[in-house]
Amino acid sequence: MRPRLFGVDFTSRPSRRKAIVVAEGRLEGNVLTVSSCQRLEHFPAFEAFLQTPGPWLGGFDFPFGFSRALVEAQGWPNTWPALMASLSVLPADTARAQLTERFRAWCGARPAGQKFAHRATDGPAGSSPSMKWVNPPVAWMLLEGATRLWQAGVTVPGMHVADPARIALEAYPGYLARRITRASYKSDEKAKQTPARTAVRATLLAALAQGVDDYPRVKWEDGLEDAALADASGDTLDAALCLVQAAWAEVRRTDGFGLPPFDPLEGWTVSVPPAA
Repeated sequence: MRPRLFGVDFTSRPSRRKAIVVAEGRLEGNVLTVSSCQRLEHFPAFEAFLQTPGPWLGGFDFPFGFSRALVEAQGWPNTWPALMASLSVLPADTARAQLTERFRAWCGARPAGQKFAHRATDGPAGSSPSMKWVNPPVAWMLLEGATRLWQAGVTVPGMHVADPARIALEAYPGYLARRITRASYKSDEKAKQTPARTAVRATLLAALAQGVDDYPRVKWEDGLEDAALADASGDTLDAALCLVQAAWAEVRRTDGFGLPPFDPLEGWTVSVPPAA
């Protein structure tokens, strides 16, 4: 029985205006069909989604771990489950305030160009350091997302063994999008939601339909492709890109989901090869 496949575009403050978007699809041969997209406007809905009975495999657009160097310097627990447990103790706003203070102190003690603590996956993936609390605030995505994965009892390959029927992998839509084009395709600011960005989304959708490198070709049901084109925030397209990465991993399930050896505290972005 093939698992259900999900791609999740995440936000650390879900709302009606800016929801968590979950794309679902099915893989048949080398064709991935996007069958639905749902919007989760608050964390209880996301928590309920994580309890969806398996088997399923999801690609989640947030970092799963902090840099080991940062964790050890802070004296935090040095295993992923223990670290997630410790981050879950405080209310989110209190945790954000305390972490911001620690992150500012870390960056303030370092020279320009070396301010942030990077994970090994950040360079190959082209992703922001997971301790970054602004522009984009991926630290809060980790705080709100990764802790909920741990609380939900899902398995995170290489990091945490729990329910084998519910499997979560770290995804990053920007990595896959940049294999097609480096042009900007989205913005949450109305003034920047331009025809030029719509045209770039069209380019991305066309490339996904043809198949990018060793990723499956993408088809859409029920007008969802039009919705992805029209969504100027890029959230629908990003959820689909995460779904494509999840499908890539499913094909490689028996080979550890295609993940290279990686630090089980830091995590790794699925479908990203290690640095040369």
